[in-house]
Amino acid sequence: MNLARLQEAISAAFPDRECLIFGDRRFTWAELNDRTRRLAAFFRSRGLGLKTERAELENWQSGQSHIALYMHNCNEYMEGMLAAFKTRATAVNVNYRYQNEELLYLLRNSRSEAIVFHGRFAERLAEIKQEAPAIKTWIQVDDGAGAPLLDGAVEYEALLAQSPPEPPDPDCSPDDLVVIYTGGTTGLPKGVLWRQEDLFFALLSEEPFGSTVDDIVANIRRRIDKGSIGKAMPLAPMMHASGSCMGMSSWFRGNALVLQKTTDRFDGPEIVETIERERVNHLTLIGDAFALPLLEEMERRPCDMSSVEMINSGGAILSEHNKRRLLTGIPGVLLLDAVGSSEAGRQAFNISRGDAATSSVDFRMAPGACVISAAKDRVLEPGDEEIGWVAQGGPVALGYLGDQEKTETSFPTIDGKRYAVPGDRARLNADGGYRFLGRESITINSGGEKIFAEEVEAAIKRLEGVLDAQVIGVKDQQWGQKVVAIVEAAGAAGLDAVAVQSHCKTLLAGYKAPKDVLFVDRLHRAPNGKPDFDWARDLAARRLAPKEAAQP
Repeated sequence: MNLARLQEAISAAFPDRECLIFGDRRFTWAELNDRTRRLAAFFRSRGLGLKTERAELENWQSGQSHIALYMHNCNEYMEGMLAAFKTRATAVNVNYRYQNEELLYLLRNSRSEAIVFHGRFAERLAEIKQEAPAIKTWIQVDDGAGAPLLDGAVEYEALLAQSPPEPPDPDCSPDDLVVIYTGGTTGLPKGVLWRQEDLFFALLSEEPFGSTVDDIVANIRRRIDKGSIGKAMPLAPMMHASGSCMGMSSWFRGNALVLQKTTDRFDGPEIVETIERERVNHLTLIGDAFALPLLEEMERRPCDMSSVEMINSGGAILSEHNKRRLLTGIPGVLLLDAVGSSEAGRQAFNISRGDAATSSVDFRMAPGACVISAAKDRVLEPGDEEIGWVAQGGPVALGYLGDQEKTETSFPTIDGKRYAVPGDRARLNADGGYRFLGRESITINSGGEKIFAEEVEAAIKRLEGVLDAQVIGVKDQQWGQKVVAIVEAAGAAGLDAVAVQSHCKTLLAGYKAPKDVLFVDRLHRAPNGKPDFDWARDLAARRLAPKEAAQP
């Protein structure tokens, strides 16, 4: 299973079917195939491609050229990924919020040799260009910002017009890589290396392992005959795995991909209008951060969301309250709340439908998932009371680019089987599922007790009137660290710190309740919907400074 070969086969079988809609631009499979072939030919002309076969490398090494994608959501983002695959190079996702030093770190760490970027980022790239000498190929995409062409860059549409639509490299292999950069909220970003075949079966498809390209095309044909091919809209940024993987996953089921026209922010009114106009069937959210502006627009005016059959959420907590609002606002929708990671794919899920909104902390395990011991030396069984690690048994990622030590610690072998252990902690439930506690790297140590920030967040979000919440640990003379909650509440909720603290103590041990509660008009999150820890720590430092200064 190679992703370039699969896309080529789908395009050959259904050339005239629509596959991508971005604002007023619409592309068929044949048009997409032509554009990605031309871009791949250009990459090849610049010497980009395979350098060393997978069999000759360690799990933390890449033998392919890396092409950075530094864009908001657009058709060129998905074209860039496919074109890289077709020339046996691979794409690297770049966070468009990065400042100069962060951007330089990622470009250097990823060993990128080429970059495809939106015109609005040309000025920033000009500032760091001399410090990124490994990048020899600069491709600028016109995003309407009116930016002049970066010195030494090639304009995207011009290069397509000048390049031949050559077929992909005939040796495209299941071993070819997909690179997903992850992290950065609690540490430096790291590149996760996946074999394309493993990523397909772990995250992009629900087909049984071993299915062939011909099998997938035949299944798409059956879906077309049954009238079950639809449209999918990823609301997450493509530079986040939730966005790009949902896009590929939708394509490889034969669906058309719909992208929001406004690319630099989450535009609730535009998204709802697009869903209504295009009759979108499938949405992808990242927890409450994306659900809230969508719900605000749905509840602001009468709208027709009846085409939406399924909503996927992952990457951050989707509270039970907001699950109920989605189920009420879109009757009959199936809501899939998933836990997963860039290293392991899907690991657990809950399904909500009708009047029943499932838990946001207790999950059913996906195939291959388990909880392993704290020492990472055995698989836990129901009845084990220790807090362990969420783990996933194959197919999983190979490792982290250039990091042998982290690869070996995060992908342990137990009884001859290799597992991915991204860093989430959990406790097994009696029914064989697990209670998700949160990421180890943001665990709070208060008075010698371990407190999982995401467990406290989930509890706070069950309080009526709370729209969103983030929990952090703040240095404290008495406790070492204390739990601080930042809460976004409905305007007329009338909540205060005592109400939040009392509520938490009814659900959790008293020591887990926040010592301080800070209310904000709007919680700030990263563009991928995940917590912005720098913002939260700065806010806590400002708000708590007078109080701390007054203490003896």
